[in-house]
Formats: sequence, C-alpha cells, structure tokens
Amino acid sequence: MRKLIVSTFLTLDGVMQAPGGPGEDDSGGFAYGGWTVPHFDEQVGQAMGELTSRPFAMVLGRKTFDIMAAYWPTAPEEEGGKIFNEATKYVASRGRPRLDRWSNSVLIEGDAAEGIAALKQQDGPELQVHGSANLLQTLLRHDLVDQFHLLVFPVVVGSGKRLFADGTIPAGLKLVDSKVSASGVVIGTYERAGEIVTGNFG
Repeated sequence: MRKLIVSTFLTLDGVMQAPGGPGEDDSGGFAYGGWTVPHFDEQVGQAMGELTSRPFAMVLGRKTFDIMAAYWPTAPEEEGGKIFNEATKYVASRGRPRLDRWSNSVLIEGDAAEGIAALKQQDGPELQVHGSANLLQTLLRHDLVDQFHLLVFPVVVGSGKRLFADGTIPAGLKLVDSKVSASGVVIGTYERAGEIVTGNFG
C-alpha cells in the first residue's frame, strides 16, 4: 500500500493560498500572493529537497497542475526540474486538462476520492500532494492522508484557502520530525495517531 503525503506551505493562521507569487491564485480577492518568498531560505529549500529525494509520484488538483505545467517543462535545468518532470503526475479534474503539456501526466477518471484510494492500494512509490487546496479538502473529508509535511511561515494573512477547512475529519497526529529555519519557518512532519484523545485537568 502506498502512503499519501501532503506537503504544504502554510501561514501561521493556516492559509495555503498563493504561496509562490502575486496572481498565482487571487480567487476570493486574495491579495497576498507570494507570502513565502521573503522567508524561503536555504533550510526551507533543503527540506523540500529531502522530500523529493526519494521515489514519488504526484497527485495534483487542476489549478496546481496548470500552474506547474506552465513552468517546469520549460525549466528542466532548474533545481527540482528533472525530478518533477520525470515523476508521474496524477491529475484530479472535472474537466479535461491538456495532459500533453507535461510528460508523465495521467487523468484520474471518475470520482477523485475513489480514484486516489485505488492508487493507494497499488504498488509503487509514495504519493505526494503539493498545493492543490481544493483537492485537499476532498482528501481530508475521506480520510486519505497518511502524513503531513507542513512548512509554517511567520506571517498572518487573515483570510484565504485553509488546509484544515470545514469537513476535515477530527484526528490525532504525532510529530515525527521538526526543525526551524533561520528565517523562522517551522518545518514539521506529522503522522496519523488514531482518534483524538481528550482529558481534563481536574
């Protein structure tokens, strides 16, 4: 069985929208695109490099696929270019994206949650989800995520698309690795730890 790992840049208040630049995703009037850039230091780059240094396939929503497909095929020599271009990309979309724009891209046919659950049952490298805010809500509602790799940046934006939005199934998590970059980015890896355990201080 393949693990499904979510790798996400987050603001301190839990927003994951448009981390890479203005105009990346301004839906809902979001005005802070590019909030990761001032804090993207060497340690953040190393953390991302470690994640993609092992065999993996990608699971992407339509919007993230379009953003990445417009860039990575044109930048094969850039760090990460060869890795992303050669990885299999599974794309969840209600429409018919132009998969020929990016090699090794495969459309998930039918229901996205059912298709991704089936992928997890197959043999193969781990499945990594990058970005894909809308698709992540589907994965969280269907309890399909095995591990979260979260990079929390020291910025608060107030509103925007959140990773853990309404519909997330409550669950316990276990911190299995953590570090803090020089610019203040908290990098944590969390795995599932069953149901939430509660108590009281009485």
